Amino acid sequence: MPKTRNAPPPKDYDKPPDENIPPIKNFKELKLDERIVAGIKDQGFVEPTKIQSMSLPYTLKGLDLVGQAQTGTGKTAAFLITIFEKLLKTKAESKTLPRALIVVPTRELAVQIEKEARALGAHTDLTVTAVFGGVDYKKQADRVRGGVDIVCGTPGRIIDYMKQGALKTKGIEILVIDEADRLFDMGFIKDLRFIMKGMPKYSTRQTLLFSATINFKVIEATYQYMKIPVEVSATPESITVDEVSQTLYHVEKRKKFRLLLGLVQRAEVDRLLIFSNTKNGVLMINERLAENGIKAFALTGDIPQRKRLRIIERFMDGEIKIVIATDVASRGLHIEEIGYVINYDLPQNPEDYIHRIGRTARAGKKGIAISVTSEDDVYFLEPIEELIGMKLPFIVADDGDLGREVEGRRKQKRPQKGRGRRDGRRK
Repeated sequence: MPKTRNAPPPKDYDKPPDENIPPIKNFKELKLDERIVAGIKDQGFVEPTKIQSMSLPYTLKGLDLVGQAQTGTGKTAAFLITIFEKLLKTKAESKTLPRALIVVPTRELAVQIEKEARALGAHTDLTVTAVFGGVDYKKQADRVRGGVDIVCGTPGRIIDYMKQGALKTKGIEILVIDEADRLFDMGFIKDLRFIMKGMPKYSTRQTLLFSATINFKVIEATYQYMKIPVEVSATPESITVDEVSQTLYHVEKRKKFRLLLGLVQRAEVDRLLIFSNTKNGVLMINERLAENGIKAFALTGDIPQRKRLRIIERFMDGEIKIVIATDVASRGLHIEEIGYVINYDLPQNPEDYIHRIGRTARAGKKGIAISVTSEDDVYFLEPIEELIGMKLPFIVADDGDLGREVEGRRKQKRPQKGRGRRDGRRK
């Protein structure tokens, strides 16, 4: 059932919406613009997902909404359909002013939403662009200044353009905050407040917020800038995706990589995503897999943005089978055909476990998530199980689970010779 928070109502919004609209069963019930219907058909959407069926009846009426949904449940299409329908029905004040703004936590997610928006809105004349750091500042600014209907971006770049006057916000009709909990986890609370304060008055715009978890931080930071929103939750009782088969392997630290090697060698999937907690861990796994004849690609925060995007694009297209990533990618990869996710390290933040395994079993498909646990990271297991409300089924790894590792050619580091004497001995 939709609900509203007991927050003080704005002066110009005396009471929360009292409508109780039942979820839709198909897109025809919404009587969408034919151009949007054509885009939906192009994307192969047959029936709305749970978050779409619950949220669209409210958002298409212009109501503010907070939607709780896991990654991979179709929330991107839910807010894009709302944006397109709203912008097609209203007349733009100016051809150069953006009319919709989508704020996201990562560059990868901004690029993915831009791609989905162009595909879904292919039969409309609405334009979209993504703005984020790590690529040409001026080119992105010129695109925004030149006139674009929908801007999707990360907080830092959005604020830069707002301050420089490249992004004028007075024409914004709809604001979307996507993956709000992740924005706060990454320290963007002040940035998000700055952006929301710079928008037209909340009584004159529509605001949509989507988050995997709705906690006090989300409420405190955003509700004061919204008309009292309807809340819908498409999150099942189990906080992790039901279609994900989860398994935990216990293994000695010295055998940890060999277990990973065995899992990779036996995985008969088109795409495999491996998570490590650190950049050094990603590079180590990548190097040792290469030594064993397995081609993989590393995805870490310090890889140049163009290279990162190219890796993701090739991964989506199936040219790359294995990607090893830090959590920088756990919210940015929206790919439906990832069959396996392997946690080489258990995440120290239990919520990151949910985001990681959410990379598989997207849009109702089945997926497999395997976690490899040694004596070093077993301490992170209990908070994860407490959060997801279940004990992970576990296997104690034996020699049959381990891969056969080829002896690498890595050179041992030689001790540095001391300075002073030619034989290396110090005076």
